[in-house]
Amino acid sequence: MTDFLTDLNSIIWSNPLVYLCLGVGVYFSIRSRFLQIRHVPEMIRVMRTGESSPDGVSSFQALMMSLAGRVGTGNIAGVATAIAFGGPGALFWMWVMAFLGASTSFVECTLGQIYKTRDPLTNEYRGGPAYYFSKALAHTRAAPFFKVYGLVFAAVTVLACGLLLPSVQANSMAVAMSEAWGLSDWTVAIGIIIVLAFVIVGGVKRIATFATVVVPFMAILYILFALVVVFTNASQIPEVLRLIFASALGIDSVFGSIIGAAVMWGVKRGIYSNEAGQGTGPHAAAAAEVSHPAKQGFVQAFAVYVDTLFVCSATGFLIISTGAYRVFEGESADGAVLQDGGMLSGQVEVGPAFVQVGFDSMWNGAGSSFVAVSLLFFCLTTIIAYYYMAETNLRFLMGKASTVYFRPLRSTLGSNLTLLLQALILASVAVGCVSTASDAWTLGDIGVGLMAWLNIIGILILQQPAFKALRDYERQMKQGKDPVFDPVALGIVGATFWESYGRKDSEESATLTK
Repeated sequence: MTDFLTDLNSIIWSNPLVYLCLGVGVYFSIRSRFLQIRHVPEMIRVMRTGESSPDGVSSFQALMMSLAGRVGTGNIAGVATAIAFGGPGALFWMWVMAFLGASTSFVECTLGQIYKTRDPLTNEYRGGPAYYFSKALAHTRAAPFFKVYGLVFAAVTVLACGLLLPSVQANSMAVAMSEAWGLSDWTVAIGIIIVLAFVIVGGVKRIATFATVVVPFMAILYILFALVVVFTNASQIPEVLRLIFASALGIDSVFGSIIGAAVMWGVKRGIYSNEAGQGTGPHAAAAAEVSHPAKQGFVQAFAVYVDTLFVCSATGFLIISTGAYRVFEGESADGAVLQDGGMLSGQVEVGPAFVQVGFDSMWNGAGSSFVAVSLLFFCLTTIIAYYYMAETNLRFLMGKASTVYFRPLRSTLGSNLTLLLQALILASVAVGCVSTASDAWTLGDIGVGLMAWLNIIGILILQQPAFKALRDYERQMKQGKDPVFDPVALGIVGATFWESYGRKDSEESATLTK
């Protein structure tokens, strides 16, 4: 089974997917006139001024929900594996993926907002790729194909977020806690399951509240502590930068032979970390209460920067500046060691231990505990975000079964399936804690790759409404307005939530006028 999964992963994460991710990012950047540069001030402004409602969360809460899914083991163990198998240059390609991916994230998250809907069971906003695949072209001859496409994406997302991806996060927590405190895998598994069970049964509001409190605090604390270590080794910074750029461009004498691995691991771990194009971000984006879909598109584009340019960079500089790394030939820890930073002793497993050794170089013993605590919070919030995405796609798969055919049993059906999903994700966490790191990462990469293939191809076809929304937003900004979205005026079909939203506003305005 391990060999089969490894072969499947190598097929999914072959060069075509890497080129697709980079190429789509370049195309969307050019078409949007590099909105990821032009609209940074607007990203920050919208994030600060958003409001929530009984049915939707604020832009900031949606950002924190999104970051809860992005900031996790990919920012710590993921960066370590990228450097171990792709060399320091992999960090450069993670930066490239973040810059280009910000435009991709804008497109997918704006589409998520345009085609969002209300959950018939909870009245909360729901949305994501499955929703925009099924609704954007519902008026065309392609409708049957994209309805099936949406169902396939939803099923893959329930599988990936409910079973494959949580095991990676749980495994990293178990490895870090074992390294720091000697806890057994099952002790970690039981503790995590208890905490998760309390949060995920509370629905989207409790998830948003939990993420809003935990994510900013831990992310800022982690970045500050990492920077303290980096600047303590300030004399190493010029060499760190030289290593990153020289190995990324293939001109370093040691790493020149693995430039392909640097690109592959940089893109793979970049997407795993910031999730741009993967199709996860639109779920949190759709939950936000905004007056225009482009607002949340801007916020989610900024989330990519926070995740990779801040958190991942802090990890990468920490590992390289302290020498807490090994680079292996052949993209496997079984390969020959190309370079050893000199700080790792014995057979240290690739992953959180690299970062723990880096922190321990300054705070002996305390560094390992800090990384374990950081991973505890980062991975918990990520697993909770995965649950929200899996639940959203489960609601989509229920479809008419929950609203028409089983109307008398609607509440019971939804509750039972939700409980089943909760049990599945808790079981995945338990399995992840006791699995090997390589098996857990293989499963996680398969989940990310399948979602990325489906979503990126889909948004290439459905991109037009997102760019119509962008141009409309920019036009209203120039007029000094707080942009408001009207899909009918823009010729966007299928945005049923916004059509009814606009009618409600018009009726309220007419009532006030009378």
